[in-house]
Amino acid sequence: MRGPLSLEGRIALVTGAARGIGAAIVRAFVAAGARVGALDRDRDGLRALCEPMGDAVLPIAANVASTAEVAEATAHLLDRWERVDILINNAGIVRDATTGRVTDEDFGLTMNVNLKGAMACARAVAPGMVARGYGRIVSASSVVARTGNYGQTAYAASKGGIIGMTRVWARELGPKGITANVVAPGFIDTEMLRSVPAKVIDEACARLPARRLGRPEEVANVYLFLASDSAAFVNGAVVGVDGGQRL
Repeated sequence: MRGPLSLEGRIALVTGAARGIGAAIVRAFVAAGARVGALDRDRDGLRALCEPMGDAVLPIAANVASTAEVAEATAHLLDRWERVDILINNAGIVRDATTGRVTDEDFGLTMNVNLKGAMACARAVAPGMVARGYGRIVSASSVVARTGNYGQTAYAASKGGIIGMTRVWARELGPKGITANVVAPGFIDTEMLRSVPAKVIDEACARLPARRLGRPEEVANVYLFLASDSAAFVNGAVVGVDGGQRL
């Protein structure tokens, strides 16, 4: 019998898996009994993550911005383990610029990775989930999708799109036994955040009720809950993991 947060026997696909929150999700899922396809463009990062976990993890080098690569990656995972029970859309990039300086190239790239990539992955796995009458789709948004943030037009737009898209999936797929939810992290101590000036991070932490950055493992634990059978009645939700940033 599965425990409340067990993923024993489940097959998951985690994008943006090589580092940060994605790597923490992979580790948490494997510890909970899942087998995981870990997808990322970073081959070296995938190797470092996956080798210690052996056969429980399948490294898949692919770019979610390419629908052809997503299709090939999904086929590779299905060839290994025959199904995908859980999709974690975690892959994302940031291209910061104020509104008057946002380039078409950076805006398009952000949308292709953060938004179109999530859609391509969901489109690849949803038919199999529907056929089996079971699935979990959990996608990464951000606190800035709900609050806005200076210089993040492209990023906030892409992450806001994740929320809208997920709620469509929740309505469409809910009757088929599939839930679709969103995790919206705040300031989490990852490589992506380290590109932000230290002064900005310190000032942000001072305004947080938690008075600190979040840890990737704390976000991963929320993904674990939403991917588990314990969250069977959670659908279309946006779960903030932000230390009270929106208060």
